[in-house]
Amino acid sequence: MISLSLSAFPAGMTMRHRSGYFGVLAPICCLLVFLLLTLVASYKPVVIVHGLFDSPSDFQQLLGFINETHPGTNVTVVDLFDRGESLKPLWQQVEGFRHAIYPIMQNAADGVHLVCYSQGGLICRGILSTMPDHNVDTFISLSSPQMGQYGLDYLRWLFPKHMKSNLYRLCYTQLGQDFSICNYWNDPHHRDLYLNNSNFLALLNDERINPNATDWKKNLLRIRKLVLIGGPDDGVITPWQSSMFAFYDVNETVRDMTSQLVYLQDTFCLKTLYARGDIRFYTMPGVPHTLWHSNRTVYDTCIAKWLT
Repeated sequence: MISLSLSAFPAGMTMRHRSGYFGVLAPICCLLVFLLLTLVASYKPVVIVHGLFDSPSDFQQLLGFINETHPGTNVTVVDLFDRGESLKPLWQQVEGFRHAIYPIMQNAADGVHLVCYSQGGLICRGILSTMPDHNVDTFISLSSPQMGQYGLDYLRWLFPKHMKSNLYRLCYTQLGQDFSICNYWNDPHHRDLYLNNSNFLALLNDERINPNATDWKKNLLRIRKLVLIGGPDDGVITPWQSSMFAFYDVNETVRDMTSQLVYLQDTFCLKTLYARGDIRFYTMPGVPHTLWHSNRTVYDTCIAKWLT
């Protein structure tokens, strides 16, 4: 603290001189106060959870964006379940990421932000639902199949051309549920099989009997904002509107979020979040799936303002 008194000035100095001295000191003091406030102010830590077949090395540009616009931010890209390991069951991944993120939360008195890309958006939802003491401020879901996936164009090298209509035969089995993709495979033509056999998305959405549903709802509602980002040129998330909690009906016509049963019945408090005014939607055309986290326009338009 800077303390000034009249005795600090030379005895022969007149009041006029002293006033001039104060005139010089005033802007300096203001500058010092501004610098002190700047040093005290800080951004909440940001935790990034990657998607299918990704690793932390894919997020260097996003880290650069955050460091440029929010200098001093503690940013962590969790290094778990990279590349082929990302095919492991999602509940296993939720547990691993939760243990990795929890210490970051404990050291952040004001909370943290989650930026979760693609499959990582579902992992983050699993974390938020099952963690009663999380302190996540804003959950940013970056092109994530929140209502599931029904399309395989991005995996043509792995599955035959006509595999989409038959993948339920694998995914809705005990063996199939050992693969992350099958954990959120949502075949609109085999709804009963999905409800009876999906042990991740159907549980997370409370579409299947879940004894923990009440607690999971309370946990999810601890977030302050849910930011949903996606676009029509994604090319991977199918339908792309799944990133906005919309999905196909039995005729493969996309129905928006407010038409979904999980919204109408508020099964996991999506409707409650919307009624609170705490969901933000960003539809960004012209962005292919693999470029969401490296596109500067996407960052400036959809992400930067939430990383307070």
